[in-house]
Amino acid sequence: MISHPVLDRLAGAGIRLGLGRMRDFLASLDHPEARYPVLHVGGTNGKGSTCRLLGAMLRAEGQRVGVHTSPHLQAVNERIRLGGVPLSDAELVAVIERVDAARLAWARRTLPADEAFPLTYFEFTVACAFLAFAEAQVDVAVVEVGMGGRLDATNVVSPRATAIVSVGLDHCEELGWDIASIAGEKAGIIKTGVPVVVGPMPAEALAIVRAVAAERAAPLHVWGHDFEAFGDVSSFRYAGSSTLDGLALGLAGDHQVVNAGVALRVLEVAGLAVSSRAMRDGLAEARHPGRLEWLAPDVLADGAHNPDGATTLANFLARLPRDRRRTLVLGGGTDKDLRGVATTLAPVVDRIFTTAGSHSKARNPADVAGQCEGLSVPVTPAGALADALRAARQDGDLVVVAGSLYLIGELRDLLGAVAA
Repeated sequence: MISHPVLDRLAGAGIRLGLGRMRDFLASLDHPEARYPVLHVGGTNGKGSTCRLLGAMLRAEGQRVGVHTSPHLQAVNERIRLGGVPLSDAELVAVIERVDAARLAWARRTLPADEAFPLTYFEFTVACAFLAFAEAQVDVAVVEVGMGGRLDATNVVSPRATAIVSVGLDHCEELGWDIASIAGEKAGIIKTGVPVVVGPMPAEALAIVRAVAAERAAPLHVWGHDFEAFGDVSSFRYAGSSTLDGLALGLAGDHQVVNAGVALRVLEVAGLAVSSRAMRDGLAEARHPGRLEWLAPDVLADGAHNPDGATTLANFLARLPRDRRRTLVLGGGTDKDLRGVATTLAPVVDRIFTTAGSHSKARNPADVAGQCEGLSVPVTPAGALADALRAARQDGDLVVVAGSLYLIGELRDLLGAVAA
């Protein structure tokens, strides 16, 4: 990962939801986000995978595609991808410096002296992505929502289509403590007259999304009514405006069939010409590190950090042969429901080792263990990630690491996986 003074200064600056700063700043850059078609993808789980699938299918059609996702696992470069690969260090430094020069000029013109650095880390990196895509003259950009939607910094785009892949409980302190509240925040990306595609979600969430779509005259495309996908990652069928059989995915986990169905419907409604051959090829070629990723024959990494994500991981583990002991190495931030994750995974593992990554919000292992009291499996604080991994592997266990995408990034570093 590159180290740049601007990013270092912004690291740990916290979250400030709102669109005013972003709109004003992008105006000073001559609105790079308006220079290409955008597909805007939100949701609680699955939005990153859906973005990767969309990008892969568009690339297979020969389109020059920019993809923005967050957070990164190992290197901030991963957030800004052109042609399927992250920006190089040199490319990233160059765009950071152009955006920062614009920030300084903008701040001098418009801001009080004591507010010379008003952008958050996320806002700054999103601006870098928008400018990089504009300068590369992409044919289309796929943009993942960071948090929520209504007040997320990416919600300044005027998209060809939007998607809300799922709605579940996560980031509750910022978005609300019930499904309806969170759905309202997610539905904030719906634009007047712009098609919106929604994946499977609770009835109360769908009711909110329907109401917002109707209010904004946005054509609504609902999973199970307007489109659907059936099967597993090795062979599935998509039924929408067209029907495609015998599709296969490069992503692990049968839940990805849902994300693929959402991505296919987005392409159908966005008016972007993508052939069925490109759809097939792109789906098969897509990759998304840190999601049900085998980093070694005995180490499975997954960024599950909320109960819905943990359910997906539990379902995957339930289908594997239970031919050896399973150790869950669990760690995550103070803002995550780690007890909910542990409770969901306890039936499919034999023991839990708690750990802490180096992220500033990481809970210490003893605190994580305290969150897991009373579960049906033994829970042991195991120290730093390297120590927990070593202890879990020494007896030939299947080791499952989960609870935080940042933790998975550190795991990939430990095991020598290349950032992608």
